[in-house]
Amino acid sequence: MTKPAKSSNSLFSAARWTALAAAGAVLLSVGAGAVPAGAAERADGAGAPYAATINPRTPLDAAALQKALGTLPDGVASGAMARVGGRDGKWTGTAGAVSADPAASFRIGSITKLFTSTITLQLIAEGRLSMDTPVQEVLPGTLPAHWAPITVEQLLSHTSGLPRPACYEKGRSYTPAEFVKTMTECPEAGEPATGKQIRQVYMGSNYFLLGMVIEKVTGRTYTEELNRRIVRPLGLRHTHLPAAGDTSMPARTLADLPPADPWAWAEGGMVSNAPDLERFLTALLRGRLLPPAQQQLLFEKPANADAKRPFSRAGVQYFTLSDGTEIWGKTGSYGGYTNGLFATRDQRRVLTYSLVPWPGATEEQLTDRQLQIAGAAF
Repeated sequence: MTKPAKSSNSLFSAARWTALAAAGAVLLSVGAGAVPAGAAERADGAGAPYAATINPRTPLDAAALQKALGTLPDGVASGAMARVGGRDGKWTGTAGAVSADPAASFRIGSITKLFTSTITLQLIAEGRLSMDTPVQEVLPGTLPAHWAPITVEQLLSHTSGLPRPACYEKGRSYTPAEFVKTMTECPEAGEPATGKQIRQVYMGSNYFLLGMVIEKVTGRTYTEELNRRIVRPLGLRHTHLPAAGDTSMPARTLADLPPADPWAWAEGGMVSNAPDLERFLTALLRGRLLPPAQQQLLFEKPANADAKRPFSRAGVQYFTLSDGTEIWGKTGSYGGYTNGLFATRDQRRVLTYSLVPWPGATEEQLTDRQLQIAGAAF
């Protein structure tokens, strides 16, 4: 379970990209099953033509990227790593107290949600779910009978209206079913929001339920499906989901940090490294993991998207930077790391970064540092 006090993109205190506008960027809110033959060849990953999302005349600027990491430690971060890949070239840099090993692993936090949404969309493509399938139909008795139906799409896009897990006990490890009860059996949590245009509100609870849906529909554990559908097919040798209670890390770790507990599971519990994450996001955006109908959902912007931190219908985070560059991916913080994984839709540039925040650093300071890195990368 994600520790709210330590995770700026956890259930309770997501990394505030809302400060991007104030920092000079504009956020727009507009409205392993078998991979289909030919899907891997689609450059756009959705079957529809679109303009390049980055100025092709802008070269990769290694000096600007290194400067954006900062001279560490500096009161904002004690260490930082960034990797830029894609067709425009490759660059990896570090600063401060982190490993210089480009294959060093770290806890990716809520970037895990991209893996969970991908598995869910694969199940939809296989006809085992639909975007309109009510959670109550798949998981009878998990949510109160008097609650209005909550669909798979609402979980994916953070438009479920679910109440916050008000009875969550900080530092305690929960099973997924136990965690759900911290909102369904907690008087302080209240009732879910209802209506056709529920406001988009980011919440990790949605992805705990999706993990449970995946297990119920497939008859396998979430970890088995993760490995079978994504990790092994893509050759992600440094990517795994630790079991409950397993706080160990690989030998090559980005930073020497205390063990992370409790269990964040399908919401934010995975461990990976920059090369694996770049490979995953590139494959996802290119259409290697999903057929066209589900691929298109990655980029469809709901009319009720959060104006400051929007997500697509499939749960992909997106931003339009001040120069018009649109980027797609996910932020994630867990176990002492604050991370991001973003790319242009055409994969000209793919950015993976991880910061080790300095004790006492504010969310505004961390947001500004992430913005500097993104600005230099794209």
